[in-house]
Parts: sequence; structure tokens; C-alpha cells
Amino acid sequence: MIDFLAKSPLLLLFLITAIGYPLGRIKIAGASLGVAAVLFVGLIVGAIDPKLALPTVIFELGLVMFMYTIGIASGPGFFTSLRRKGLRDNLFVLVIVVAAAALTLVAARLLGLKATVAAGLFAGELTNTPALAGVIETVARNAPADQVKQLTAEPAIGYSVAYPMGVLGMILTLYFFQRLWRIDQIAEAKRVHDIPTGIEPLVNLTVDITNAEIAGIPVSRLIMQQNWRVQFSRIRHEEHVSLVTGDTQFALGDQVSLVGTQEDTQAAGAQIGRPSEHSLVEDRSEYDFRRVFVSNYDIIGRRLRDIKIDDRFGALVTRVRRGDVDVLAGGETRLEPGDRVRVLAPPDRMPAVSKFFGDSYRALSEIDITSFGLGIALGILLGMIPIPLPGGGSFTLGLAGGPLVMGLILGTLGRTGPIIWYLPYSANLTIRQFGLIMLLASIGLRSGYTFRTTVAASGGLSLLLVGALITIVAAVFAVVVGYKVLKIPFGLLSGMVGGLGTQPATLGFAREQADNDLPSVGYASVYPLATIAKIVLAQVILIVLR
Repeated sequence: MIDFLAKSPLLLLFLITAIGYPLGRIKIAGASLGVAAVLFVGLIVGAIDPKLALPTVIFELGLVMFMYTIGIASGPGFFTSLRRKGLRDNLFVLVIVVAAAALTLVAARLLGLKATVAAGLFAGELTNTPALAGVIETVARNAPADQVKQLTAEPAIGYSVAYPMGVLGMILTLYFFQRLWRIDQIAEAKRVHDIPTGIEPLVNLTVDITNAEIAGIPVSRLIMQQNWRVQFSRIRHEEHVSLVTGDTQFALGDQVSLVGTQEDTQAAGAQIGRPSEHSLVEDRSEYDFRRVFVSNYDIIGRRLRDIKIDDRFGALVTRVRRGDVDVLAGGETRLEPGDRVRVLAPPDRMPAVSKFFGDSYRALSEIDITSFGLGIALGILLGMIPIPLPGGGSFTLGLAGGPLVMGLILGTLGRTGPIIWYLPYSANLTIRQFGLIMLLASIGLRSGYTFRTTVAASGGLSLLLVGALITIVAAVFAVVVGYKVLKIPFGLLSGMVGGLGTQPATLGFAREQADNDLPSVGYASVYPLATIAKIVLAQVILIVLR
């Protein structure tokens, strides 16, 4: 059986996946390992015989697919967050990562750890598979030919010993402080207005205009003056219904329809007038509404104001559903493949509007192989560029950092001329998950046997204790300083702690506790920089301890 599996690497890969994935969904005390369980199943199977390993190309393919899709998805949010408090948050996380690396160096000196084991320990403390992958790649590139197999397995020893507490330490820290401080995450999320949380659905409210002070003022000026977080859609003036534009001026007796959260629509409505007895939403005689898929690649990556659907069709987009979250549409909103836009248009123009947006689910199931392949190729090339270090030496972003950085850049650009860099939402998630599975299975299988035979000699208990201590110190510092000093909402902070550890299991736990999308926003805002920092610092540890 062992020889049969050793000669059938694809069969071995999918067996490991089929066993590990369901095990990762088993919850203990409300938490689970998720897809990371594939790594541990790989370690167990790989420990049986050294022949049970996957070809290197599977490891490399999984790595570049996972990192590139993360970059493409996180790019727009990452750079947008830097214009809010994201720069502060990323610097905060960067300080913690650097401190963890420094503590790892001290521990390695005291315990006399090999450079390869220490670098893997650092990656395991903060549960960063790409950092481990970068270390393995660097070691493989520089090791003598007759020592490659042994040396490339050593980083996984430190990683796999520290990894369990890297996961549990983060989760337990979040759980402890949430209970200690009795945090109401739902109430906190309602007070966050500049981030779509998905906690409150968008609603329509029809208001009778009774406030004379707002009459005769363009809507665009009113929104800026009053800081309203709503979208005006339809207005009835003297029995005629029309769409609201930035130049629209209210008059006493008009009826206007507002879109937003219940709190925001009621607040804006109270300043305008009073709730109407008649809903404009129910009147579909002059304007109908429909959800339409964005699948037309001619408009993907463009802002709503640039496609001018008001001039083309007399239509208006009021909201965009991206993934599982509805967000208010605005002129600066960029369309992505898979978005579902809610469009208001005259009934006879609706077929033309649907055709303009594409409205093809089949098209969303396909990816542009040209742009996908070109983006990954550019990322691989970027990862090959040597970057000098102070005092001599150099490092590369490698197959982990190169595709991630390139994905961030291309995901932010959206499109370059006719080339569209976006991936459909569902396609991105599928490719990302499959890439991560290949990556974890490869690492587990190639390291299991060496881990079994050498962990005792490498001081496994000492590694476990050191890794657990550094993980908990980093998590406690992040939570206490982030919540009490920087005043970051706990839901957002818990996602940042997940991004600090770049651990999907921690993010999953945080989302379950928060019951909203703030943890996902926090995770995405710091994940890219945290990942790059750990990829670089893991290789710095290799160089310093060499």
C-alpha cells in the first residue's frame, strides 16, 4: 500500500484532503482547526514512511495560487484602509511581529536551536504557512544537494510543534478578554459607520418633505452638510415620480425614498420630514427594480459614475451586494465580477439595463485565464528579485511574497486597459481554498517522517513551551493595547489578531463570536503586511542564526 500511494501522488493528495478537511470542521469548545487539519493529517501520514511525499511542483503551485488570490481579494480594501486608520493598525501589527521575531532569536540563542528550526518556530508561533513555505524555499535553494531533504524538513519541526498553541493561544486570548471585559460586540458594531459590517440590512423608507430649511438645496450639498449615510432613490413631485440626482432639489410636500440602515434612514428622515403613509417602493408603474449580476467585462473595474447609466437608460444603482454583504452604491463604487447590483429603471428599459450589466451567472463561473496566468507570472518574477539587507546579504519575496504583493497591486488597479485583474468572488474563494489545501498537504507529507524521528532530539517540549509563550505574549499585547489604548472595536481587533496570526481558524472563531463582518475587515486590513513581514523576518532569522 505504501509503495502504491508513493507512486500515485495525486491519489495521496486527495486522500489527505478527504480525511483532513472534515476533521478540521469538528468543533471543540466552539473552535476548530478548519482547513489547517489537512497539515496535521499530512504529518501523521508522512511520518509512516519517507516515500509518502508529494512532488515539489504541487507545493509550489498551491503556494502561488493561495497567495495571489489573497492579494487580488485584499488589494482594494488594504490600500483603502491605509487612508483611514489602517496605517496605524498595520504599524501596530508590524511592531508585534518584529517583537515576536526578536523573542524567537533570543530563545534560539539560549536553547542553541538550528537556524532552520528557529525560523520554522517563528512561522508556527504566528501560524503563518507562507512564511514556512518561504523558509523551505530559501533553504532548498541554498542547501548542498546531499542535504536538501534533511534541511528542508527541519523548519517544519519548529513549525508543527509551535503551531497548535499558535492557534489555541490566539483563540483563548480573545475568548478570555471578551468574557473579562463583558464586551457586547453587536452594540460596538452598530457604532461603526465607516465600514460595511453586514450586521444591519439595508431598508427603504419613504418620507414626506416637511422641513422648509432643506427646500431648494441640491441633494449633493445636503448630504455633505448633514453627513447623511443614505442613498436617495426616487422622488414624487406633483404626482410625477423621477430618480434623485445630485442636482435634485426638495420641495415641501414631495415624497422621497431613502435607502440605508434603519438607524441611518430614520435619522436622515427625521431631518427631512416625517415617514410617509405611502411607500414609493410599492409604486412600480414608472420605475421598476431588479437585482442584476455584473458579468460584462467592459464595465468591470469601472466606477459607477463613469458608466453613466443615468444618461444611458435613465437608471440608478442603489446598492451593491458583494459576497454576503449589501453596501450602498455611490459614484466611486467600482464594479467587480459577481457583484449583484440593485437597479431602478423604467420597466421598458430594464431588459437593456440587464444586458448592459451582463446578468450572466455562467460568465461568472469562468475566469480570464490570460489575466490570471499573467498576474501569477508577474508575481513569480517579482519574487525572484533580490532585495539587499543592511550589512550585506539579501533576500527575496519568493513564491510566497511575490504573488501576494503583485496580487495587492493588480487587485487595486482592477483593470489595465483591456486586461481585467479581478477574479469572480466565488472563483477566487475556490482557487484560494484549493491552493491552500495543496500547500498544507505537501508540507505535512514532506515533513512528517523527519518530525517523527528528530523531534525528541530537537527538544520538542522546549520548542512547545517557547512557541506557546511567544504566541500568548503577542496576542495579549495586541488585545490589551489595541482595545484599551487605541480604542479599536473588539470585533475589528479580533480580526486583526487573526490577521496577525494569518490564521483562518482564529478568524472563523472571531466571526462566530462577533456575528458580523467586522472581524473579516480587520483580518483583510492587516493580513497582507503581516504576511509579508513574517515572510521577510523568517528569512532574516535564517540569516542571523546561520
